[in-house]
Amino acid sequence: MKKLSADTKISGTNYSIVDFWSWGFSDLLMNSLRGIFAEFLVGSALGILQSPRIEWDAYDLVYNNKKIEVKSSAYIQSWHSGKYSTISFDIGAKKIYSYDTNTYSENAVRSADIYVFCLLKEKDESIIDVLNTEQWSFYIVPTENLDNFYSCQKRISLKSLEKISKGVAYSNISKNISELC
Repeated sequence: MKKLSADTKISGTNYSIVDFWSWGFSDLLMNSLRGIFAEFLVGSALGILQSPRIEWDAYDLVYNNKKIEVKSSAYIQSWHSGKYSTISFDIGAKKIYSYDTNTYSENAVRSADIYVFCLLKEKDESIIDVLNTEQWSFYIVPTENLDNFYSCQKRISLKSLEKISKGVAYSNISKNISELC
C-alpha cells in the first residue's frame, strides 16, 4: 500500500482525495479520529510516517525495532455535554490477527514493547484545539511496567498511570522513547 497525495483525483468527479479527507475527517475530537491523530503525532515526533497506517495491526508504530502501541483520551469529546470525560486508557491484552493466515492468535497478549498514552488535556471548550500539541501530554510506559503493576487490568486510569509515568510534551517524545530503545 502506498500513501496518497492530497492532489490525487477521484475519477469521475471534480474532487480530489483532500476534499474527501476534509469532508469526512475534520472532527478530530471524535474518539476514533482523535486516536488515529494521536498515532500520527507520535509517529511524526519519531519521524516514522513514511508508510501508511495499517488498521487492526497488533501495534501502531515501529521505532528502532520497538513496537509501539498508542492510546488516546480527552476530557472533552465532540459530543461534549458540559461534563468532562473520565480519563482512562485501554491496556487489555488482545489476540493478535495474522494477515498471512487470516486467523487470530490463541492467547491474548500485550504485543507492543512500549505504550504511549496521549491525553488531550485541555478542559476549556472555547479554546480546545486538537492540532495544538501544547494541549497534549504524552505518557510513555514500557510494556513490562504495565505487566508488572497492572498485569490483569483491561483499563488504566490517569491516576494509576501517573504512578508509573510522568507526562511529557510533544517535543520530548522522541528523546523519551529513544531512551527505552
